[in-house]
Amino acid sequence: MTRQNLILSDAGLLVQSCLLDGQWLGTPSADVTNPADGSVVGRVPNLGAKEAGLAVEAAQRAFGSWSKRPAKERATILRAWHDLIVAHADDLAAILTAEQGKPLAEARGEIAYAASFVEFYAEEAKRVYGETIAAHKTDARILVLRQALGVVAAITPWNFPAAMITRKVAPALAAGCTVVCKPAPETPLTALALAELAVRAGIPDGVLNMVTGDAVAIGAVWCASPIVRGLSFTGSTQVGKLLMRQSADTVKKLGLELGGNAAFIVFDDADLDAAAEGLIASKFRNMGQTCVCANRVFVQRSVHDAFVQKLVARVGDLVVGPGTQEGVTQGPLINKQAVMKVEAHIADALSKGAKIEIGGALTLPDSSFFAPTVLTGATMDMALATEETFGPLAPVFVFDHEDEVVAMANNTDFGLAAYFYARDLGRVFRVAEGLEAGIVTVNSGNASTELAPFGGVKQSGLGREGSRHGMDEFLETKYVYLGGI
Repeated sequence: MTRQNLILSDAGLLVQSCLLDGQWLGTPSADVTNPADGSVVGRVPNLGAKEAGLAVEAAQRAFGSWSKRPAKERATILRAWHDLIVAHADDLAAILTAEQGKPLAEARGEIAYAASFVEFYAEEAKRVYGETIAAHKTDARILVLRQALGVVAAITPWNFPAAMITRKVAPALAAGCTVVCKPAPETPLTALALAELAVRAGIPDGVLNMVTGDAVAIGAVWCASPIVRGLSFTGSTQVGKLLMRQSADTVKKLGLELGGNAAFIVFDDADLDAAAEGLIASKFRNMGQTCVCANRVFVQRSVHDAFVQKLVARVGDLVVGPGTQEGVTQGPLINKQAVMKVEAHIADALSKGAKIEIGGALTLPDSSFFAPTVLTGATMDMALATEETFGPLAPVFVFDHEDEVVAMANNTDFGLAAYFYARDLGRVFRVAEGLEAGIVTVNSGNASTELAPFGGVKQSGLGREGSRHGMDEFLETKYVYLGGI
């Protein structure tokens, strides 16, 4: 096996090949740019259908030996991968910030979060248990086995280019599956660096394959392949539906973590200071470019003005700029299209009576740096009420009654995350149970952890990632009947 290095060319670019069957292949030709200034920071190969097929073949060859390897041995390799990620956290964070834009402190937090999944599933690999069921006949025994699904494909997004890799790849490898993975074209360098560390940790040839290039061609090959038994995707609902349709003929096991339209509710018995801080964490992390970001803020009428005042004061403390600058809390949006969507939502809201309380425009002309924005007077007929903004825009709606706001929060095709602040215990249980979301966070702005199941309902997706439930996505349940005992 050849070993890939992260090579800086004379131009100072990060040049990286792709990992196929333990070899680093492909001519780096596709530019990777820094969203903060548009500069080229690296190049990766622009591969397509042929290489996607070769990756599947390599994963299939490796599956037999990897799935039969004792779970403790797989766990040891995963633990070594975790340790290497932690040891190289600063380098990985620098790569992540260069291609994605988030501040270095936030990038370091993501690397730690990514490592936590590898650590968790290194431990969970040894806990894939079966069952013995009392049989219906005296001369029979019934066993239930849980076995590796097979070759699985992972397609990951640009907003969390490290964590979304490990949240999919680690449980798949722990279960005994082999993986073909395509990272987002905006952020492939972080994924390839993680793959290099996996190789150094001892991942055998073909067990993990990383392909960059033509998303349409690569995805089509993996969806059509009968060898690929499962597909895990994080991204837009539109693309998720396309992959679901393309996978229908081969009846794959699908894990889809799709779009969101999260409600953030502030009741009149809430701690308003805590709620304002929680909204900052939920809404403005990664410049609002997360699927679980608060997209609609509902505030009970009697505390509306006081809450908005506290929120605006805290938003005013946020610092926008390049992620490498000291003190910056908000980086750039990923590209100009993201800027245009935020601007369109603001323009639509203003035309229908909303008011800008703070922000509302670029901090620098002709850039991707958008000022964190708070709007009041939001109504359900505005585009921001039904579409995921995916940017630093917090629209505030007013409500009067508990039942009313639960209905407003559930008035969406999506159901990934929801947040609310309240102190009354009865209200906490009623609202938590009434909200149609896979993740409900009470009196906090961030509930992300490798220990809990992450996923949505309705058009926010299928399946769960993280926790012991995340292993289920990569396991088959087999019933074994033993007769004539």
